Amino acid sequence: MSSDEGTRGRVRVRAVYPGTFDPFTPGHLDVVERARDLFDEVVVLVAVNGAKHPTASGEERAAAVRAVLPVEWTSVTVAAWSGLTATYCRRHEVGVIVRGVRNITDLWTEHQLAAMNQSLGVPTVFLPTQPELAAVSSTSVRALGT
Repeated sequence: MSSDEGTRGRVRVRAVYPGTFDPFTPGHLDVVERARDLFDEVVVLVAVNGAKHPTASGEERAAAVRAVLPVEWTSVTVAAWSGLTATYCRRHEVGVIVRGVRNITDLWTEHQLAAMNQSLGVPTVFLPTQPELAAVSSTSVRALGT
């Protein structure tokens, strides 16, 4: 059995969950928790995007995400990344992108990104937000903190 096969002879699937995570919310944590049940490994990919102006650097946001992840979630790692998510996936042998969607507006936006990433060879899986977390966004959390 090759090193990328699981104990049942299937290929291990690594997933990436990209986002700005400014800050990482209970909804984000829920998506990671559910992605852990679907995939062998999950990388929380903290986006470093010059077009956005987060309140902290990519490494600081990555450290904040690491700090809230339960230590027993050994199949979850966190990385900061500047560049296309599909490029990260190709360079790190990640097979799928995970995206959380709160509402129809999110779904429309995410569908467009998914189409682009699919054209670059990386499929996307959408995980709908739990109803009790649908109103929570990083923007609303930041607004409450000020």
